[in-house]
Amino acid sequence: MQSNNNEGKYHYFEKGEGTPIIVLHGLMGALSNFDGVANYFPQHGFKVVIPELPLYTQSILKTNVKAFAKWVKDFIEYKGFDRVILLGNSLGGHIALYFSKMYPEKMLGLIITGSSGLYESAMGDSYPRRGDREYIKRKAGEVFYDPAIATEELVDDVYAVANDRIKLIKTLTIAKSAIRHNMAKDLPKMHVPTGIIWGKQDGVTPPDVAEEFHKLLPNSTLYWIDKCGHAAMMEHPDEFNRLMHEWLTKQGLPQ
Repeated sequence: MQSNNNEGKYHYFEKGEGTPIIVLHGLMGALSNFDGVANYFPQHGFKVVIPELPLYTQSILKTNVKAFAKWVKDFIEYKGFDRVILLGNSLGGHIALYFSKMYPEKMLGLIITGSSGLYESAMGDSYPRRGDREYIKRKAGEVFYDPAIATEELVDDVYAVANDRIKLIKTLTIAKSAIRHNMAKDLPKMHVPTGIIWGKQDGVTPPDVAEEFHKLLPNSTLYWIDKCGHAAMMEHPDEFNRLMHEWLTKQGLPQ
């Protein structure tokens, strides 16, 4: 089963049957960033569901990490899932962590990669500059170990956000929310099994952030991918899938 669904306020991709993996994308992340995950895991007993997060469509009061976690809960209930695996990259990882804090009874497991929640330099002081496409292209390239992964299409997407005044305001609102919702004090109390998969050359959330997550989360396993930046599932999809599958198997998943 594979479909792109538009149902009321929910827009999402779905493929496969079995234990649900809900994928949460990042601030500048497209659903296509997870093509590797979406093609691999439905062959191994999982249903992959990638909702489009309402980063730019909710009121400014609901443009924050906590409100997005609540939105994910509503989506999971709408889909009729009991317990789920959450996979999040960057801001999506932060939302997944906050969801795990608020609704641990809904969780089978959590996988984070390049996640915010402890350390935020993701936006930088001067990002994004409106109108300066070359600057945006350079910044997008810095997200990856191999800058060539920042395709013209990806740069165009970021450029469009930077030049949309409302989206730019909401982007900065989300960035401030990520700093405000620092999770260092919460993590030691969170016992959801967590797989941490990190790029060794992540310049946005550097490797010591992954070490800190691993230290603070009591039930976590840390995996590294070499020659890899902030979006491991895009740069090294096969290795990412292998590590994630290994971790899921250790958790006795799928169920």
